[in-house]
Amino acid sequence: MKTPTLLFIALTAVATQAHAASPNAWAAYDKAVLAACTQASQLSQSKPVGNAAQFDDRVGYTALLLQGQYPQKHMKGQQGLELCLYNKQAKTAQVTEWDSVGAALKAR
Repeated sequence: MKTPTLLFIALTAVATQAHAASPNAWAAYDKAVLAACTQASQLSQSKPVGNAAQFDDRVGYTALLLQGQYPQKHMKGQQGLELCLYNKQAKTAQVTEWDSVGAALKAR
């Protein structure tokens, strides 16, 4: 191989490494997702269930399952589940009730 070819390969490898997120960047991202999702949640004392599902950047979303209590008096503190979708580009979160997944897991 010629020296320019080796140099090109080496520089390409270094440039590719530079785009990888650091552990600190991932921790900050996870913190932002959790903050946005808990703020958007309709449940009181909402907490994540497991880890967030990181979709490919082409999809543009991260999903997080939240668990908490319904705040309405008639619900009498019943536990609930919500699915949060965090838009990576807009940095916004949308939640929807997803109690059916809890029932499906209990039935197994």
